[in-house]
Amino acid sequence: MVYFLIIISAIFVNNIVFSQFLGICPFLGVSKRISTALGMGAAVTFVLTLATIVTYLLQKYVLEMFHVEFLQTILFILVIATLVQIIEIVLKKTSPSLYQALGVFLPLITTNCCILGVAILVGDGTWAAKISGAEPNLLQGTIFAFATAVGFALALVLFAGIREQLAMNNVPKAMQGTPIALLTAGLLAMAFMGFSGVV
Repeated sequence: MVYFLIIISAIFVNNIVFSQFLGICPFLGVSKRISTALGMGAAVTFVLTLATIVTYLLQKYVLEMFHVEFLQTILFILVIATLVQIIEIVLKKTSPSLYQALGVFLPLITTNCCILGVAILVGDGTWAAKISGAEPNLLQGTIFAFATAVGFALALVLFAGIREQLAMNNVPKAMQGTPIALLTAGLLAMAFMGFSGVV
């Protein structure tokens, strides 16, 4: 039951984009087409889950053990950048088609603040305070990170679908482009607020 609550909370109630406002740059920049939104969502899901596991272990067995927690942000950024580079090299060698499909999205993940934010939340264990019965351990933290990435992908795909529809409609000239995108994002955030109180 706790795992179900973690998943529902991370995807809908505490959506990383709509309630915590992390990952806004790719949310606005890569959401013009559903295909690119799906590619970015899949890449973020993979990197976020893997980065959370590595950074959690570093937090518990290096930073806290040697009392150098102040190095957390620098170390986590280095880990995320290194993981993205390793994944890029491995994909280029083993699966060129997947590498081509992800294209520019893979290097862009390095600068996605959503990944760093979730890594810090899981490393500190502060995410567990929002969910009753959750404990700040590696398994539940990894499930939280995966569900958060799924929530990010869901927000991205929903927003991309709405933007594709808006591109085919007659939007007033003053509202075209960024203004209608921001208004739509605000309406989506309000819609996701309807899930508050579920968990």
